[in-house]
Amino acid sequence: MAAGKRVLVVEDELMIRMLLEGMLTDLGHTVVAEAGAIGEALSLAKQAEFDVAVLDVNLNNQPITPVVEVLVQRGVPFVFASGYGQRGVPEAYRQNPVLQKPFQLEALAQAIDEALAKAAG
Repeated sequence: MAAGKRVLVVEDELMIRMLLEGMLTDLGHTVVAEAGAIGEALSLAKQAEFDVAVLDVNLNNQPITPVVEVLVQRGVPFVFASGYGQRGVPEAYRQNPVLQKPFQLEALAQAIDEALAKAAG
C-alpha cells in the first residue's frame, strides 16, 4: 500500500471533504491542497505540487473535465469520487479508478494504489 503521498482533494461538499481528509491522514497521506470550486481546482491543478488527486466528478453542477485535462497533461494520477459511480465519470476517463460515494477507507486506499500503479506502469 502506498503511503506518504501528497494529495489534492477536489470536492464541493465540505463535510465530504473533511471526511476524505481524515481518511487520507489515516492512510498516511497528506492533503496538500483542497478545492470546492472549479476555478480554484483548476488553479491548484496547474500550480500545486502533489502526487495524486481525488476528484469529485461534479462541482456545483460543473463537470471536472477541465481539471482532469490539466492533470493528464502534467502526468499526475487521479481518482474520481462519484455518487453516480462509473456512469458519472466523463467517458474519455472511465479507465481511471472510480470511488462510489459513500466509500470506505479500504476502497479509497485501493483506488489510490491503483491510480499510482497505473501512472508508474
